[in-house]
Amino acid sequence: MTDARALLEAERQETLRRLAGLTGSFEEVVAASRDTNADDEHDPEGATIAFERSQLATLVAQVRRHLAEVEAALVRLDTGTYGTCERCGLPIAEGRLEARPAARTCVGCA
Repeated sequence: MTDARALLEAERQETLRRLAGLTGSFEEVVAASRDTNADDEHDPEGATIAFERSQLATLVAQVRRHLAEVEAALVRLDTGTYGTCERCGLPIAEGRLEARPAARTCVGCA
């Protein structure tokens, strides 16, 4: 098996980079909307600003959930349960763990 810790740490670092970029983008959109007199309800551009803010907020939430999954996988690695399906208790295939290092279940249980 490839080095699970290295895969998870790389995944964690990439996720933190994505989170930092999205958070910065979100803060820029919020600041831009704060600096204008745009009325989201009546201004044609307001709907776009609201949509962008909502879309970025959703992406930030998804990336934070993924980061939590990666960190949970690191805990499983430390406790010796990494690579074992949380539903059926069978080993998770190496290929699945390489593709999704934070996988909690085998393909059959997913």
